[in-house]
Amino acid sequence: MTAPLEHLSRNHRLDRFFIGGEWREPRGTAKGAVTNPATEEVATQFPLGNCEDVDAAVSAARQAFPTWGRTKPEYRAGLLDRLQALLEARSELIAQCLTLEMGAAVGYARTAQVPLAIAHVKAARDVLTGFPFVERRGRTAVTREPIGVCALITPWNWPLYQITAKVAPALAAGCTVVLKPSELSPLSALLFAEAIEEAGFPAGVFNLVNGDGSCVGSRLASHADVDMISITGSTRAGVAVAQAAAPTVKRVAQELGGKSPNVILPDADLDRAVSVGVAAGFRNLGQSCSAPTRMIVPRARLAEIESIAERAADEIVVGDPLVETTTHGAIANRAQFDRIQTMIGVGISEGAKLVTGGTGRPGGLNAGLYVKPTIFSEVRTDMRIAQEEIFGPVLCIIPYETVEEAVTIANDTVYGLGAHVQGAEMDLVKDVASRIRAGQVHLNYPAWDPHAPFGGFKQSGNGREYGLEGMLEYLEIKSILGYF
Repeated sequence: MTAPLEHLSRNHRLDRFFIGGEWREPRGTAKGAVTNPATEEVATQFPLGNCEDVDAAVSAARQAFPTWGRTKPEYRAGLLDRLQALLEARSELIAQCLTLEMGAAVGYARTAQVPLAIAHVKAARDVLTGFPFVERRGRTAVTREPIGVCALITPWNWPLYQITAKVAPALAAGCTVVLKPSELSPLSALLFAEAIEEAGFPAGVFNLVNGDGSCVGSRLASHADVDMISITGSTRAGVAVAQAAAPTVKRVAQELGGKSPNVILPDADLDRAVSVGVAAGFRNLGQSCSAPTRMIVPRARLAEIESIAERAADEIVVGDPLVETTTHGAIANRAQFDRIQTMIGVGISEGAKLVTGGTGRPGGLNAGLYVKPTIFSEVRTDMRIAQEEIFGPVLCIIPYETVEEAVTIANDTVYGLGAHVQGAEMDLVKDVASRIRAGQVHLNYPAWDPHAPFGGFKQSGNGREYGLEGMLEYLEIKSILGYF
């Protein structure tokens, strides 16, 4: 099949932005580069937008909103159906693109990155169907109307998944959007824009401008004609966006950092709880804000847990992401690779017990951004590796004496995004889950649910994505008294 870069270049997408239904040349001359993490070689260059590009995209979205916001839900649902079908038809091309731009093993891109992204489109369409845009409350009509022009800033770790999690519900709600994908993984966003165009969304409803946070992101956040901004990224980036947005009093939704706990209760099936917990913590090479990278375990069974965890880590195959037997590819970018190496060194210097892994590349890999899956045990809550988001395949095993202490440890962080609880006695499992301050808690590793609202407590952000609550973020409430 056609390679992603060949496809984008042949169709004149690499050097353009999608604004007002057209592929337009950028106003500025600045360039960014996509580096293949598996080889550390530059794969291609692409234009970075400037304030003029942002203004053009926002203007197109603003012009399109009055008409789009009043379209019938059935019409919008039909377009989302077409978008879903087009993404499914392009799934292999997108998977290859994700492998190129952020190092995901191609098998993982095919089975997780792409299908889970498409699931957000279907979920938004399903929520839209039959959604009560008008509800009666006595003689008052309580209506929900699209908020307007939405700026959407997405990260590099789940490029398409984060795009569809924002764009699909925003479009379903009747909003128009300007998307700024990460400048480290912009290619899959171009493929998404192609699908939007082919699906037949009206001009200006969806717009894409590539660029960095300091220019394009800042301009979107402060823009007076943007009614809402949604960002997925680091807590630092979320704070910067909120500060830039404050003077215009726009709505700000933030899905930010995490340091998610995985509480393994004394009666849990250890073989399953620990081995699946390692896999969950290392999914996408730990480059997931909700990855359960703090495994909180009974101290009396610590040695047994360490042994199970080490065996689980040994089953991971790190290597060339294009090789079918590879389970985990390369870290997405050099800055993140260096961060992970630094934090592994910090864990060693802090005195945590190194169960497996460590600094440096895995054996036989002398180039590329490859990291050893690393597990620390006997980790204390005051250690940096227990408090800071590492965003890599680094698991901290933290022992506890009592369930009460386990809950305290789970909550001993500035974050509150995701959490897990494992155990046989469901009353206790549910009780522990109810006491963890996090926006989403998984009990005994359930299947992923695209309709389960996702978002954070504390410094993990505000607002919710996915399902019904994901669409509600893009709607305003209006009361019309005397309507009935």
